[in-house]
Amino acid sequence: MRDIVARLGKFTLLRLVSLVVTVVIAVYITVFIANWGGNLDEVRKFNIEHDISIEIYGNPAFQAMPTSELKALIDERVQLEYERQGLNQPFIVRSFKYLLDAITLNLGRSEHITSDSGSREVRWILLERLPPTLILLATSQLLVFILSIIIALYLSRHYGSILDRIIIALAPTSAAPGWLYGLFLITIFAAALRILPWGGMVDAPPPPTTWGYFVSLLKHMVLPVSAMLISGLFASIYSWRTFFLIYSSEDYIDLARAKGLSSRTIERRYILRPTLPPIITQFMISMIYVWLGAIILETVFGWPGIGRLFYQAVQLYDTPVIIGNVVILGYMLAITVFLLDFAYAALDPRVRLGLEGGGQ
Repeated sequence: MRDIVARLGKFTLLRLVSLVVTVVIAVYITVFIANWGGNLDEVRKFNIEHDISIEIYGNPAFQAMPTSELKALIDERVQLEYERQGLNQPFIVRSFKYLLDAITLNLGRSEHITSDSGSREVRWILLERLPPTLILLATSQLLVFILSIIIALYLSRHYGSILDRIIIALAPTSAAPGWLYGLFLITIFAAALRILPWGGMVDAPPPPTTWGYFVSLLKHMVLPVSAMLISGLFASIYSWRTFFLIYSSEDYIDLARAKGLSSRTIERRYILRPTLPPIITQFMISMIYVWLGAIILETVFGWPGIGRLFYQAVQLYDTPVIIGNVVILGYMLAITVFLLDFAYAALDPRVRLGLEGGGQ
């Protein structure tokens, strides 16, 4: 028992170290790119000089001063602002400071974007936008997951049926991103039929009652969730149907039928359970990468989530918010990969046997 605990602890530690190193490298690359390799500093310096010059030349109290003194005053204030923002240090030095702040979630203040409450703290901006994204993505991905398993199991029992052929024919439609289907859905149901809202999360102004707010939220979720369903459902059904068909043709399935086990029992024990590791992997990883696709989707639907925030930050060159988005994504991806290893052990007995037999 102690040997197993020691191996599990060593495995956990190694996985944590490798994931931390991966996240650190990814965040530093993001810091480097978001700052244009340090070239963004020149833009910031120009903006600082421009703003201070306008402030001083436009102040009547300084208009009587000689030009040389005005220039000296501007230079002094510019240098003070450089020091305040750390622009007097080489970018390579500041990049590691940015990295440390990002890894410790000390994300600082945004340069342009504010939260609805008026705060410019990046952490509060992200926390404000995170729930809408989680609501949208969790709803759509859970629907894809549940419907895919149910329909894929049904198709594996009715291989070659008309519905099976229809699903196979529709599978290539998942190659298109969700935001593309969103544009068509908006055109049909919002612009032409006028039965669903164009975008947003709730009506404006928001309903005063909890029930009214919930109904408004559901109404606004119909189109974006439908767009993500169309984009991901048919490919998932086709993929998981193939898994189920492969496992249902194994010899032990014939043996289970010969023993008189019911079809439901065979599906649950001998078909669904062996396929759960790859299914769970695909589902959990999709939850992370759909976030990237949600950047355009949330922008199309005006959904006030992380994806739309990232798009706004890129447009405004708001580096702290960009880095904050990537850090959150990196941590989510690392946590997901870390938990997947233990999910495998819980779902597949062969993983536990490998650990007990020497970690093979």
